[in-house]
Parts: sequence; C-alpha cells; structure tokens
Amino acid sequence: MGDAPCGFAFVNGLRMYYEIEGHGDPLVYIPPIFGYAGLKSFPQLAKSRSIITMDLQGHGRTADIPERPMTLQQCAEDVVGLLKCLGIAKADFFGESYGGVIAAMIAVRHPELVQRVATYGATFGPPQRALNMEMLRTSVVPTADSRVFRFQRENYGKVAPDPDYWPQFWHKVIGIEWNGFSTEELAGIEAPLLIALGDHDFVRLEHAVETLKLIPKAELAVIPNAGHFALFSEPERVIPVVEDFLRRPEGLIPVATAETGYQPGETR
Repeated sequence: MGDAPCGFAFVNGLRMYYEIEGHGDPLVYIPPIFGYAGLKSFPQLAKSRSIITMDLQGHGRTADIPERPMTLQQCAEDVVGLLKCLGIAKADFFGESYGGVIAAMIAVRHPELVQRVATYGATFGPPQRALNMEMLRTSVVPTADSRVFRFQRENYGKVAPDPDYWPQFWHKVIGIEWNGFSTEELAGIEAPLLIALGDHDFVRLEHAVETLKLIPKAELAVIPNAGHFALFSEPERVIPVVEDFLRRPEGLIPVATAETGYQPGETR
C-alpha cells in the first residue's frame, strides 16, 4: 500500500486524492456525498486497520471533470481503480449513506475485492420505497446557497481546488439518480454485509428489514434515538457496532430457537 499517508492517484481520468490512517489490514471507507477524506476520522478502527479514504469525483481535493456525469456506478469504478493503484487485492469496506451504496455496488460488481461490507444510512432500493419522504420534505425548494447545506458548503470551501465551483458541484450531486439494486443483485451478494441506520434515519426501517431478508449474509443494526448524521454527531454509538461486525469470526455457532433452546457451546 505504500508508506505515504496521503496522495493523489490517476484513476479513470481523475486525479483522485486519498488518505491512509492507521496500520493493519485494509479497510476502505467511502464517505457520504459531499464528504471527503479527513472530514472525520475513526481512531478506534485505525488501531488495527489501515483505513483508506478517498475524495470521490468533484469532492474534497479531487477536482471534478465537468463534462463527465456524476453517478454512483462511476464512483464505484473509481474506488476500484484506486485500490488497483494502491495494490490492494482484497479489503473490508465501510460506506456511509451513498458511500454505503457504492460499497455494496462494489460487492455486486467486484466480489473478488470484498471481504465484508459495513454500511450506515444506505439505501438499496428506489427512493420511494427506501426513504422517509416526510423527513425529506421542505417548504422551500433548496439551492446551493440554502442554510440546509451550510455545513457541506463551508467544508467544501476549506479544501476544494476551486471553492467557487460549489454551485456547479452542488447541482451535479443533487442530480444523481439512484434507483436501487435488483432483487437478483442483492441475493447475489456473497460477502457479509451490515445494514446499520438510526431509528430516526432518512432511510425507512421497513426498507432496511426488507433488504435484510434479501441479502444472504446480511445483518441489521438499528441505533436508538439516532438520525442519518450519527457518524458526525455521535460516532461513539455507531463505530463499536461496525468494529464488532468487522472483527467477528465466520462460522459462529447457530442462534437458539424454541426447538433447540439455549445450550452453552452449541447455541447462542
């Protein structure tokens, strides 16, 4: 993976920025839309992992390609290209919001690269089924200058190659369309996958449960009294769940049923 804690890689026409935090087996963290490397860190995970975080197309220090559309599918291929540049043949993935979609997409398209996938606040189906539309309703149509995007706008201005490009970047991000995976794609995910979300998330709990039933090795974690941005506001409530998922050995003994009862060493 190299010794540099940060740098640029030429990937699919992008000059993609990345950072590496910690030491150990690779964990690829894919930030949410509007996020970028260094906006948050996970020191608890970095104790035993090399966390690779990238700035996706147009995000952070990675300049946009104005004529290239911004799609989650292209972002997935860019992340795969970065891993090839870094010589990483297989890794665990941790994706937040749209970053979770991208991580799951890599598991669908490039299963050979994926060991485990942890997601927080990700959607797996069409917006009308996956999202709580009441939480996303606004009284005024938002713009690039709206207060609701102040946090993202101010952080963009701190690191972007051209802070004045924000309105164009915002329009491209807002224009991303994602209609979900097919049932066959979800059923074909071979890697263990964690679906984590807050009980007050933008993502509907019912959608998470429906997805849980479709992915063979899926697990569900609901963070109580938490919203879509818990990894910003309360990471200490989410990261232990992710860490447990990533560390847990495969081949655990089966859970108890009414038929078996709890038998120490036989069921759990």
